[in-house]
Amino acid sequence: MKLVATLLLVGMLILWTELPTGSAWSCPRVHIVCAVFNPPNQCYTDRQCPRYKKCCPTFCGRKCISRPPSRPV
Repeated sequence: MKLVATLLLVGMLILWTELPTGSAWSCPRVHIVCAVFNPPNQCYTDRQCPRYKKCCPTFCGRKCISRPPSRPV
């Protein structure tokens, strides 16, 4: 029984570490795409970016970007 509880705890910890970093905003849409066949990427996941930035596709490769300013409704 202790083994099952330990395995469940380890599994939950692994899943917890894979959760997003808490950024509730999503990447902006990319309307223009560059002509480079394989554009360079500065990042591949959000974890590779500084705090409060997110790895998003841009017009030419993936980059760490800050949250866009909110639009008043």
